[in-house]
Amino acid sequence: MNNLRDTVTLITNNKIFELFIIGIIILNSILIGVETYTDSIAIKTIQRVILYIFTIEISLRFIATKNIKKFFSEGWNIFDLVLVIIGYIPESLFANASMMTALRVLRVFRILRLLRASKEIKLIVTVLMKSLTSMFYNLILFLIFVYLYAIAGVYMFRLPNPETLKGEKLKNYELFIEKAPNAPSNAPDPFGDLGEAVFTLFRELTGEDWTDIRYNHITASEYGLINTNPTVITTYHVTWFCLAAFLLLNLVTGAVINNYQIAIDEEDSKKRKAESEQI
Repeated sequence: MNNLRDTVTLITNNKIFELFIIGIIILNSILIGVETYTDSIAIKTIQRVILYIFTIEISLRFIATKNIKKFFSEGWNIFDLVLVIIGYIPESLFANASMMTALRVLRVFRILRLLRASKEIKLIVTVLMKSLTSMFYNLILFLIFVYLYAIAGVYMFRLPNPETLKGEKLKNYELFIEKAPNAPSNAPDPFGDLGEAVFTLFRELTGEDWTDIRYNHITASEYGLINTNPTVITTYHVTWFCLAAFLLLNLVTGAVINNYQIAIDEEDSKKRKAESEQI
């Protein structure tokens, strides 16, 4: 058994074998894109052969692992195994069209196998996964400020319901919709409710027309649709953009950089341990 494991380990660690699997992963990813244009039987046959190759590959890696616990302790092994199992689920089992669509979408995730195509990419993914844990408290801090600004925005900037307006107020509202930039008739009030306010704050975080939102609010203030001073409007939007885009995102960046160094140290430690076991 040990001789078999040693032989299989030599195969899985062989550079040619790794390059072959990377080539198959790239081919699989390309064909997934081609399948969105055509429903070719030839492509389906090739994809089935690729699935068999992936099955053989993960079987070899399972044999090369010392024990089952070690195999399943590696997140990439679990990820690959799930994708292989999904590939064997026939679409004919699902009469529901939405379930078939969901299955096809899950199979598309085979493209993510490209993430393990090189050690550098795997390291980056590992860093991101580690950062999710350390960013938990950063996320809580971020959500506190989002909630605070969203509630304040609803109270200060919520536009009146046009169905309740009459006379001059209704005329001013129509003029506002006509004059305000990026305020089409099908767009909801950016601060009409708490959920929409949160989305608007996220939109401003990306830098997407956040100044136009400010201009809209100033125009609404001039027409008497909201009772908020232009200075307060400007202060609100500028402080949110500075806080979210610079302070909070820098905290996230700092967490990622810190975990990058930790991941590098862990990889070096694993490499030294593996070399010592071989000796």
